[in-house]
Amino acid sequence: MPPARLWILVATALAGMAAACSPTATSTGPPSGQEPAAAPTLAADAAPAPDPTTSTATPGPAASVTAPAPPGAPAWVLGATPLPKGPDGTPLVLPTPPALRDRRLPTVDHLPPPPPDAPYRSTKAAIDAAVAERMGTTWQPGCPVPLSDLRYLTMSFWGFDGRPHTGEMVVSTRVADDVQKVFGRLFDARFPLEEMRIVAPGDLAAEPTGDGNTTAAFVCRAVRGSTSTPSAHSSGVAVDINPFQNPYKKGASVLPELAGAYLDRGWSRPGMIRKGDVVTRAFAEVGWSWGGTWTSSKDYMHFSANGR
Repeated sequence: MPPARLWILVATALAGMAAACSPTATSTGPPSGQEPAAAPTLAADAAPAPDPTTSTATPGPAASVTAPAPPGAPAWVLGATPLPKGPDGTPLVLPTPPALRDRRLPTVDHLPPPPPDAPYRSTKAAIDAAVAERMGTTWQPGCPVPLSDLRYLTMSFWGFDGRPHTGEMVVSTRVADDVQKVFGRLFDARFPLEEMRIVAPGDLAAEPTGDGNTTAAFVCRAVRGSTSTPSAHSSGVAVDINPFQNPYKKGASVLPELAGAYLDRGWSRPGMIRKGDVVTRAFAEVGWSWGGTWTSSKDYMHFSANGR
């Protein structure tokens, strides 16, 4: 799930002003926790926080993009304002800002985009030194899979801006072909993604801002609520898609913390995943399961090859 991308959503009436609202450092990058000696450090997810449902309310560094906001919407700087913390020190779950309740932000291109009329394109390669350096501590010796068992993918995807883009992802070599097939289906259906890039150390170290939305796969981290049990992402056999439009919910915990408006699954908005849609069908065809069907929690963003 998951760095703070400094995309700037500027309101018409407040152009040029900094956002005063509280925005995971971007929940794609959960706080880090540690395993016992000899095990890798795993990034544990945020702990439970107050329930917001009663509220009305890559290569290289991220670039900045200015996009118009709905009339009257407040200025909003993604990934710029850390969430306030509760008495237990965990980030608070806050109401979704109006500007993000129907989130359709443009994609920042980190890789050359395909031509507008090009068919789906994907590549697969071993993890070379450059990619390993960018991954940094998101992989360490002692993680469930060695780097040699991971593959670096690039895949075409459609953005909320109606344009084709090129994304990147690290997955297990045993599921790489299936992942490429699934995202080919999503591309053909023009299912929108905001961004797709590998998880980097800065994502894990950044202060949580609750507004992250990176579609990603591998990161050596713990399952939610643990600092030692590796998640399916640690083996490269899980993918999170549009976390903000498809948040995680268990008890009072919501991730990303500002995505509570998307817990209303009856309000259909682009980028949401639904039972029987092209996303769930594509993953089901390759034998993956969906966290949106879980009972003790709902992880609408999450698909995995091992059911976890």
